[in-house]
Amino acid sequence: MRTAIVTDSNSGILPEEAEARGIYLLNMPIIAGEREYLENESLSKDAFYELLASDTDVKTSQPSAGSVLDLWDRVLRTSDELVYIPMSSGLSGAFESAVTYAFDYDGRVEVVNNQRISVTQRQSVLEALAMAEKGFSAAQIRETLERTRFDSRIYIMVDTLTYLKKGGRVTAAGAAIAGILNLKPILQINGEKLDAFQKCRGTRQAKKIMLRTLREDIEREIGPVDPEHPNAWIGMAYTHNRAEAEEFREEVRAAFPGYPVWMSELPLSIAVHIGPGSLAVTWTKVLPEGMKIGEEQK
Repeated sequence: MRTAIVTDSNSGILPEEAEARGIYLLNMPIIAGEREYLENESLSKDAFYELLASDTDVKTSQPSAGSVLDLWDRVLRTSDELVYIPMSSGLSGAFESAVTYAFDYDGRVEVVNNQRISVTQRQSVLEALAMAEKGFSAAQIRETLERTRFDSRIYIMVDTLTYLKKGGRVTAAGAAIAGILNLKPILQINGEKLDAFQKCRGTRQAKKIMLRTLREDIEREIGPVDPEHPNAWIGMAYTHNRAEAEEFREEVRAAFPGYPVWMSELPLSIAVHIGPGSLAVTWTKVLPEGMKIGEEQK
């Protein structure tokens, strides 16, 4: 039985990687003013941040039913079944919509709700791909990913509160005070929601807190941090500040020697709320059924 893996661009997987790995990718819509764009197709990252910095009202939207069904139909012409891994149901209605669509596919489509986004969602996709190659059915893959849905966490340092203010998540006065005091909020994604975690005085302190918290999480939830026997995938993400992210990646590698560190840009669905200049670190527990650390992520 051939089981295909399908995801969306909220995973941070780019079209060229998806094609190389045999993953099917749905590019997410972005609404700017009265116009709709598609991530990775009709809207580049640079153009997105230009729109974000303007007075244009920029927001995200779940994919249309037609775009989802067209992709599934195409995949199922050459596959027996598919696993669809959308972004977290707590951050979008795309999961609930997909579950409704799947009713018409007689069990050939399994929709996963494993509460992931960005590099943690990407890791779920790679685990699903590894399980499919090992002969797991679509239903078994969905069950495994949902059972381990909370075995990851994301911490995001926000450079500015401007975009959270636009979205109504912080008052104008609060954003102004934070700017004056050089406060760098750290947000967290643990399952369904993007929540406040801590406020820090400057970028240096924020980085230290994120790295310390990452280590504490791993040791509490999984076990000791051991360079000889790494027990988690470490991820990083950023918004339009790659040079700064590359510098931070060296700090992350020094803090977690022996642990693989993957880095990519945060998806536009998150960037629209936090703006440019953010840095994120993540951990995801190694899944015994999926990839093993040390295997080449080819």
